[in-house]
Amino acid sequence: MYISQMPHFLDETGNIPKQMPKEARELASFMALVVDTTTKSCPKTLTTTEIRCFQKGCQGIIKSEILGKNDDVHWVCSKCPNEGVISKWQKTKWDNR
Repeated sequence: MYISQMPHFLDETGNIPKQMPKEARELASFMALVVDTTTKSCPKTLTTTEIRCFQKGCQGIIKSEILGKNDDVHWVCSKCPNEGVISKWQKTKWDNR
């Protein structure tokens, strides 16, 4: 399970740094996409998105939801074991509430 805090992947201006290693930048971009998509509707149960899983060879689609009092974003892949929780995304540029 991926447990991530958005600020760990952002620079002082709130952007994903270009000089970040490729894998970290790809994970940060994936998390930003999940937060952006999830916060457009803020589902309280797992809801299918149009986001593809990032696991090589996986054809799964990401499902996401907003969890609990901290409003963490929980996401799971429909086909592989990939799953994660994204916290501290509030007030980032991907927060659509």
